Amino acid sequence: MSFQDLMAGPPPTELPVDPADAELAGGASPGEVVRRHPASPAAWAALALAAKEAHDADAGSADGDLTVYAYARVGYHRSLDMLRRNGWKGHGPVPWEHEPNRGFLRSLALLALAARAIGEQEEWERCSTFLRDSSPAAADELL
Repeated sequence: MSFQDLMAGPPPTELPVDPADAELAGGASPGEVVRRHPASPAAWAALALAAKEAHDADAGSADGDLTVYAYARVGYHRSLDMLRRNGWKGHGPVPWEHEPNRGFLRSLALLALAARAIGEQEEWERCSTFLRDSSPAAADELL
């Protein structure tokens, strides 16, 4: 192994296909999909996004941002479990271009945005930095 190989960092993590993605693409409601696939980052991200859209449409309903935060946090933690099971060591690229990674990246972005909305500045900074470090393309797309 050369010095250059050691400096390259860990290889990109690519998650397996999430069966929830096909159901969501087919029009199933995020809540129904979460019930069928409670470990799915994509399902939790879709549920968080639906809550955010409802909150935004209702001109900032009282606790809608807290609901988004809670759903996104579950998706984030489910994502960490899945990432670790697929060889991720706590850092390294998780490319946006690999579609099965998008549930994790969306959960992380929604968690960052919800943290900022509820005034949790430290969490906003940590999550948005983590997103940018994982996938600059995702950060550009989602933040």
